[in-house]
Amino acid sequence: MADSIDESKNVSVTDEELETKSKGELIKLAGKLRDRRNELNQLASERASERDDLNAKTREKVDEAQEHREKRDELNEQVQEHKEKRNELNAEANELFEEVEQKKNELELNEGKSIEQLEDEIEDLEFKQQTEVLGTEEERELIEKIEQKREKLQERKEKLEQTDDIDELKEEAEEIRSEASRHHQKVTELADEAQKHHNEMIEAYREADDIRDEADEMHEKFVEAQEAADQHHEDFVRVQKRLRELDKKEEEEERQEREQKQEAAREEAEEIYQKFKDGETLETEDLMKLQKTGLL
Repeated sequence: MADSIDESKNVSVTDEELETKSKGELIKLAGKLRDRRNELNQLASERASERDDLNAKTREKVDEAQEHREKRDELNEQVQEHKEKRNELNAEANELFEEVEQKKNELELNEGKSIEQLEDEIEDLEFKQQTEVLGTEEERELIEKIEQKREKLQERKEKLEQTDDIDELKEEAEEIRSEASRHHQKVTELADEAQKHHNEMIEAYREADDIRDEADEMHEKFVEAQEAADQHHEDFVRVQKRLRELDKKEEEEERQEREQKQEAAREEAEEIYQKFKDGETLETEDLMKLQKTGLL
């Protein structure tokens, strides 16, 4: 940042100095005032140029911040769109999953043992029948258990044959849920990118504020130099005015001196002319004075 002007280099003039200084001194003072004024005007011009450059950089930073703001807002709109689509798809998938559960409940697929469990139990009972020595009553009960298990197994298999539409519903729900996940991923990616532009917008505005502060400070320095230059110009004009007054005074004094000399010469010539009329003999110098005044 520019330093304050060196006031020790400034030149000034008081009203008393204007009245008391000689013409030569005033001419020298006018030269100093003019040179310092020009120096300060040059300094003010440089500071104004630097201020304008800083203001231009401020505008660039503000424009940059606005671009990030627009991009952030655009991305946030896309985030909102993907959020809405994700929520719609999740709601649709949830409805299908609920329908799957409802159909399972209707078929009682969530109750009882699985086919694998029933097959294992039947196999265990048959193995027991084949390998153990059982009484008549025990064997009859065992056979009844095997038959019951086989009936349940058949019933289970028949129910499972009715689940094709359930599987289709479940597959559709999972596909929709997967699509919702893709939209959620886009929400995350776009939100991160929007946050990045938001941060860059904040940084650009901060830099713009810093540069604007520099520009304002430079403007103060410009005003300082320009006011000092203007003061020197005013003093220069005052000195010039005083010099013109002195010139007029000298001219008036010279004019009066000329008139006095002319009056004295005229009076002397009239005396000589009177002598000439009186018949006195005139010297060559006297004749030249008469010729000079037009009396001869």
